[in-house]
Amino acid sequence: MLFRGSRLRPCLVGETRENFSLCDLEGRPMENLLALFDALMRNISLMKGESWRSDVGREAAESLAKEARGNNLMLTSPGIINSRGSSNFASVFSKKGKKGVNQDCFIVWEEFGCQEDMTFCGIFDGHGLWGHHVAKRVRKLMPSFLLCHWQETLALAQGFDMMGLDRNLCPFDIWRQSYLKTCAAIDEELEQHADLDSFRSGTTALTIVRQGELIIIANVGDSRAVLGTTSDDGSLVAVQLTVDFKPNLPQEAERITKSRGQVYCLQDEPGVYRVWMPNTKTPGLAISRAFGDYCMKDFGVISVPEVTQRNITSRDQFAILATDGVWDVISNQEAVEIVSSAPDRNKSAKRLVECAVDAWKRKKRGVATDDITAICLFFHPSPSQQGNNAKVLEEAGMTKAG
Repeated sequence: MLFRGSRLRPCLVGETRENFSLCDLEGRPMENLLALFDALMRNISLMKGESWRSDVGREAAESLAKEARGNNLMLTSPGIINSRGSSNFASVFSKKGKKGVNQDCFIVWEEFGCQEDMTFCGIFDGHGLWGHHVAKRVRKLMPSFLLCHWQETLALAQGFDMMGLDRNLCPFDIWRQSYLKTCAAIDEELEQHADLDSFRSGTTALTIVRQGELIIIANVGDSRAVLGTTSDDGSLVAVQLTVDFKPNLPQEAERITKSRGQVYCLQDEPGVYRVWMPNTKTPGLAISRAFGDYCMKDFGVISVPEVTQRNITSRDQFAILATDGVWDVISNQEAVEIVSSAPDRNKSAKRLVECAVDAWKRKKRGVATDDITAICLFFHPSPSQQGNNAKVLEEAGMTKAG
């Protein structure tokens, strides 16, 4: 819960944060690249017929539906896991706090888009009266919208030859463009949804797409992604992959104040900065980016994601995605150590969440525990998995030889 009354304390800031650069073409600003995408899409649509766009989207949606029907493992709310034997491995866990219904939800989708080397992970932290419904709605829309925009942008890249232009777009360009369009479309859909009141309710969204050895991170809100990687001396260290979008961040505060919104903390909540409407004490939103919250969209709150990338190396062990209920009481390094010390990978997320609950009770006495959710995405097979794979290969070889 992020509105006034939730009494959140300041988040613990991570030890480090990787600096990522955007992959622009020929040194052009990314804004120009996005404009070029749109212009080329319009031109190619005209050349190939207006039905081309819908065909691309329909084919992507049909593939998505086919994969969903083939899914063999579904968990009830707040999470959905799709698992079809991919080499990727994820541990997930969510625990309801003491403030009512669990407004967190999550999704892990292996072989995303029918691609064997792709995994989609996301956590969504709702707030406001209808926050749990908004979070579930965004969870439902995000994978399908993203997949359709990704397929469309790939088709656009293939259409560059028709225009006589260089089509050497790096994967990050394609994913970033797809995410920007997806988040804009989702926020528009929420506003038009007649049965969902998101005027004073909303949700964060933190997602990761793994495509081979590339991970794309998109963040709206104050959930956080942290990488566990091995340092030169062999120790495991934490690298923060995302920014916590709080209203008092300089670039966020500047945007909000330019839009006539106000940023300040109340006397009984020192250090908890919130966004307020002009000349009022509502709604007191403790994040600067969110889906929904349309009462604040004219006052600087946006749903534009920060999209970054990282190439996975042999040193990178896992990524943690967690809602602010974890990071309010546990540091990045502590989280990495908790996950790495779990005897069973399958229970690493549960271990992290339970440690956060215990830390909350110690550090926030008298404050109702927040909903807490975590996903641990491992990049390499565990020793036991490697042993099983070797045994399977050995048996297969013996069978073939016999």
